[in-house]
Amino acid sequence: MRRTTLLPVPDLVAAGLLALAAAMAATGLALIWVARFGADRFLYVSEMGAPEEPTAGIFQVAMVLVSLAALVVALVAPRLDPSVRRLAVVPSSLVLGVAAICFGIASQVTCTQYCPLPVGDRFTWQDLIHTSCAVIGFAAAAFVMLQAAVDRRLARLARFSLVAAVVVAVIAGLGGLLSLLRFATELGGVLELIATTVALGWLVGLAAFQAVDRAAAARAPDVTVPEPNLTTATESSPV
Repeated sequence: MRRTTLLPVPDLVAAGLLALAAAMAATGLALIWVARFGADRFLYVSEMGAPEEPTAGIFQVAMVLVSLAALVVALVAPRLDPSVRRLAVVPSSLVLGVAAICFGIASQVTCTQYCPLPVGDRFTWQDLIHTSCAVIGFAAAAFVMLQAAVDRRLARLARFSLVAAVVVAVIAGLGGLLSLLRFATELGGVLELIATTVALGWLVGLAAFQAVDRAAAARAPDVTVPEPNLTTATESSPV
């Protein structure tokens, strides 16, 4: 049985769009690493987008690509069917769509220099919007990872989805905690970069898997079950 999608398109078109989404997510991830290597000090991922940083332009392009990739997957990929009821409460397409919107906002409303913590006079509304969107976006992505981990149809991606969800939640949480404590911030920046890499790698894998799946569906023969001839059946039936 074919699963529902938010945007019904032919399988071949969907496969092409999903392949494009995988490429956009991979490019976004590569650009984030380019920005990281181009920085002159240890930075949290969000700090790369601060207007005062030389990496701001690359960061914005990377986040726009990630946002578009997540949006395409949310619209075109078949909705996940988690076997755990609590994870099936909210449709995966909707959750991933929320993540895409949050990443899109975070790409345009970047934090200020040094991404100040939500305390003190240096913290601004701009920082609040960016930080909130980034946190919600990653939380939504982690939730979809868990949904994929218990979707029987995605058996080949299930283990990676589960590992990715745990890694993103634990490592990103630890990095955020170090930032709040203002302790080992360099390590916190590395941890956040690892969590981002895992999350975007998972998005690439999900989009690629779904692209292959839709391409296979497009090549499959369209078997049409003939309708019964009611007239013939009536004439041949005994009186």
